[in-house]
Amino acid sequence: MNVELNTKVGELVLERPETMRYFERLGIDYCCGGHRSLGEACQVANQAPEAVLKGLETLEPFAAGIPSPRDWTQATLADLTQHIVAKHHDYLREELPRLDMLMGKVLRAHGERHPEQARVNEIFQALVADLMPHMMKEEQILFPYIRQMEAGQSGSSCFGSVQSPIRVMEMEHEAVGALLVELRALTGAYTVPPDGCNTFRALYDGFETLEQDLHLHIYLENQILHPRALAMEAVAQA
Repeated sequence: MNVELNTKVGELVLERPETMRYFERLGIDYCCGGHRSLGEACQVANQAPEAVLKGLETLEPFAAGIPSPRDWTQATLADLTQHIVAKHHDYLREELPRLDMLMGKVLRAHGERHPEQARVNEIFQALVADLMPHMMKEEQILFPYIRQMEAGQSGSSCFGSVQSPIRVMEMEHEAVGALLVELRALTGAYTVPPDGCNTFRALYDGFETLEQDLHLHIYLENQILHPRALAMEAVAQA
């Protein structure tokens, strides 16, 4: 793939999955901001475009045996929605309570010396408050409707077109993305302070893994699931 500054970030990640981790290191948004050109994304992330292009030239291909986002462009939408639930929703339901427990310990042990942890906790609690009902809406409303549509069943809905819930889901993705940006900035890209204990380290490691998982999670929905569902509906209504 010939990469230029007008290449869409989401298309680049789809074609070259190894760019995901590279973009994350640079703070370049490839999930909610996947519609942006590489040049625009660099500007938003305050990165020099030419330096980013040079770095892209040195990336190794995606490791064999690791699932690629490209695989999901050919899968059924039923399989993709099931994968999102099993891989990403179930992870969040297990991981968020663990991080909440670690967050409480860090606040009690380090909150006085690190007052910024109060805001870190506010951001984390906001993430939980956003994500839990978001997943429920996807599992109970959007995903079943997409599966019905793919199966050729008319189904029934209160929203008329799949565009409506997708628009809401993507707005909520934007809110989650903004919280992740603030969390990364406030924690110094998850840098544990010199006096941080093992619990502090476990919390920040967990935050970084959470960020990576959410980026891929949102990418699969915004850049693959939603466009395919919209296209499917357009064909059915033609």
